[in-house]
Amino acid sequence: AVLALDGVIPFELGIPSRIFGCAVAEDGSPLYEVRVCTLDGGPVRTADGYTIVAEHGAAELAWADTVVVPPTHELRTLAEEGSLGAVLAEALGRVRPGTRVVSICTGAYALAAAGLLDGRRATTHWWEAAHFQSLFPQVLLDEDVLFVDDDDVLTSAGAAAGVDLCLHLVRKDHGSATANKVARSCVVPPWRDGGQAQYIERPVPEPTATTTAPTRAWALERLDRPLTLNELAGHARMSVRTFTRRFRDEAGTTPGQWLTAQRVELAKTLLETSDLTVDHIADRTGFGSGNSLRQHMRSLVGISPAAYRRAFHRTADTTLTASGLAAAGATRAADREYAR
Repeated sequence: AVLALDGVIPFELGIPSRIFGCAVAEDGSPLYEVRVCTLDGGPVRTADGYTIVAEHGAAELAWADTVVVPPTHELRTLAEEGSLGAVLAEALGRVRPGTRVVSICTGAYALAAAGLLDGRRATTHWWEAAHFQSLFPQVLLDEDVLFVDDDDVLTSAGAAAGVDLCLHLVRKDHGSATANKVARSCVVPPWRDGGQAQYIERPVPEPTATTTAPTRAWALERLDRPLTLNELAGHARMSVRTFTRRFRDEAGTTPGQWLTAQRVELAKTLLETSDLTVDHIADRTGFGSGNSLRQHMRSLVGISPAAYRRAFHRTADTTLTASGLAAAGATRAADREYAR
C-alpha cells in the first residue's frame, strides 16, 4: 500500500507502482499487488499543481504487507509542529504489527513522528538531515547512504533513491535475477555505487577534470584478478593520491571497499544462478580462496555463502526453494551494507 498524502510529490509517489509492478514471475504473473491510497479515499493535491484520485482509502494500510510513505513538503512542517495530525496518526495506527514500513525521502518525517524510527538507523534527503536530526535526536540518522534497511523499517534518501530502495526490496524478496530484470525494464541500474555523499553540493570540478568511471568499468571486467591501487590509478592516468581522492568523491567509498563490494555482489549472483562450488566462485571473484570469500560474505552480508545460496538459489523452475524462503530473513545485514 502506498499512502498518498496531501501535497505528495508525484515522482516519488509513482516509484513503488512502477518498480513493484514490473516484478513478474517466469509465467508473467505479478509478484506484487500495489494499491495507492489516501487518508480518506478522496482526491489529494500534489506538489506539482494538480490533483490525483486514488482508488483506495486508509483501510488498505491494514491489508498490506508493506506500507510505503512517499514524501510531501508538508511533512516537515507537521513534524516541526510536533504533531502528525490526528487523521494521519490514526491511519498509521492501522498498520499491522510486523508489516514492513518504508519511507521515501521526507516520508521519514512521518515515520519518525510516529515513533517508528526511535533508536533505529534511518536516512532521509541530505538537504534535510540537520533539520531532521534536530527534531528527532533519538533516530540514528545516516545521511551518507542511499537507503537503510533496518529489518521491518526501511528509509531512503531523496527522489531516485526511492528507486534504489524498491529494487532492493525486490531483490530481497525474490533474488537479484528478478531485480535485475525489473531494473532493465525500467532502464535504471540494479544498484548504484556509493551513497548520498556523491550528490551533496560541492564546488563544481574543472571541465577538464578526469573521471574514475572508465576505470571502474574496466575493473568490473577484471574482478577475478588481484587488482592493486597502483594498477587502478595507472589505468586512470592519475597519481594514487589524486585517484583515491577523486574515487571517493565520485563513488562515495574507497577503491578497496568498492572492489570488495563489487566482488561480493558478483559472488552473490553466482551463488544464486550457478552450482559452482564456493572455492570456484572465490576464484572467479578475485577472493582467491573459499575462506576469504566466507570472511567477506560474513562481514558484508552477515551470513555464509552456503546460507546465502540456501536463501536465494533458484531451482530448475526458477522458484525459490522452501528452505530459501525460510532463510531469506537472515540476509538483512547484507541489505544494510548494500545501502552503503
